[in-house]
Amino acid sequence: MSTATTERMLIALDVDGTVLLEDETLSPGVVEAVAHAHRAGHEVMLATGRSWEGTRGIQHVLDLAPEYAVCSNGAVIMKRVGAPRQARGPKADESVYERFQVETFDPTEVLALLRDHLPDARYMVELADGQRLYTEQMDDWNLAQAKRVPFDELSAQPVCRVVVVSPDETNQDFLELVARIGLNEVSYAVGWSAWLDIAPQGVDKSTALEKVRTWLGVEPEQVLVMGDGRNDVGMFRWAQAHGGRAIAMAQGPDEVRREAGEITASVHAGGVADILRGL
Repeated sequence: MSTATTERMLIALDVDGTVLLEDETLSPGVVEAVAHAHRAGHEVMLATGRSWEGTRGIQHVLDLAPEYAVCSNGAVIMKRVGAPRQARGPKADESVYERFQVETFDPTEVLALLRDHLPDARYMVELADGQRLYTEQMDDWNLAQAKRVPFDELSAQPVCRVVVVSPDETNQDFLELVARIGLNEVSYAVGWSAWLDIAPQGVDKSTALEKVRTWLGVEPEQVLVMGDGRNDVGMFRWAQAHGGRAIAMAQGPDEVRREAGEITASVHAGGVADILRGL
């Protein structure tokens, strides 16, 4: 194996709280740092809880066109179709992607259980084809191309994910609820604000990233992941278990930072750029 192949890294970045601030602006220096990592020969990609609809624009502003993108907390892997299109400034065309691998589950039981405990919450599901269905307006969520439906229609077919938003709940409320009702047939993560994100059982960012790493032929120890949330813990553990690097943002919750091997500066201070510039 050549030295160049061995040294090529797979760099997976979370989006919200890692490359993006709360107001959707970019973390300082991140675009230039991503370009630097590319020039060094590394594969930089996104691994996010967002759907592809909410991810594609972020790739575009980062001037990213990786071979794969991990979306919906690992339930969806997007694959670039053909060679990346050449950037031509801020209005450059986006590369074309297809839904390459999709994991689904029957949400009927989970939705009924949650509705019993959170009758006033707002719900959204993502279908296998990327269509999103929601019950009521969800502040701070991109609902472009999504369809509003009655609650019962959410469980009419298999889904990739279920999102529950309840403004009256806190993170701790959600953590206690999960412990109380036992969501045993699914994977879940509590967001940095009051929402619960539910994926198929055994699926998280790490399960998708392991597939991507294998497809790309990157050695396990050449993996670097960065994130700030509870849905990043799985990929932190996966990277470190195989000799890779797991880096948490400084503003992440204590339990997330404890799972990382390293901590960088906060998203506001350009923590991702600090790491990528050092490669």
